[in-house]
Amino acid sequence: MTEEIDWEPLIETAGRVARQITEKWSVVEYDDVKQEICYYLVENLQSLRPRITDGDFIYSVCMVVGKRYASKERNHYDLHDDEYWYTPDEVRIALKSFVHSDEEIGKVIGKKDDLTNAYISDNIVTARLDATRALGKLTKSQHEAVYRLFVFGLPATDETQRRAAYRAVDNLTKYMNWNVRTGR
Repeated sequence: MTEEIDWEPLIETAGRVARQITEKWSVVEYDDVKQEICYYLVENLQSLRPRITDGDFIYSVCMVVGKRYASKERNHYDLHDDEYWYTPDEVRIALKSFVHSDEEIGKVIGKKDDLTNAYISDNIVTARLDATRALGKLTKSQHEAVYRLFVFGLPATDETQRRAAYRAVDNLTKYMNWNVRTGR
């Protein structure tokens, strides 16, 4: 099975996908995405060979590879750009602080909170604002899970509900970090 492969349509598809990805992911360059896709196609030629002429299949493979590359670059950029990055623990602390009014928070900055057993620093105000903005992006069930467990402090009824709340906090953390970086 040493048939010759027509690389022209593969390279065209890689270029088309790279253009689409660079329009949505500002952190990557067209040439880098196209090169990453083409490299993947060459490296995985043996497994792709049976469907190499299936344009829709190749397009979806290129899209997955391109998005994976863009996501990796975005995460690398976010972690190494020296901007503030919320952690899920900080988000949980911010959510627990929702039981206090802004005035109460202002009085206890710099002290240890008896209710949540957390040190209240001045960044709690910013974290509360960012969390409030990002909460609107959660689904209704995620929103309810976060409020039940972390704001109201009610126990989870079962392990599934507890895990759902922690996954919701992870999503909230992503939204908060995205909001901080994009200003949206």
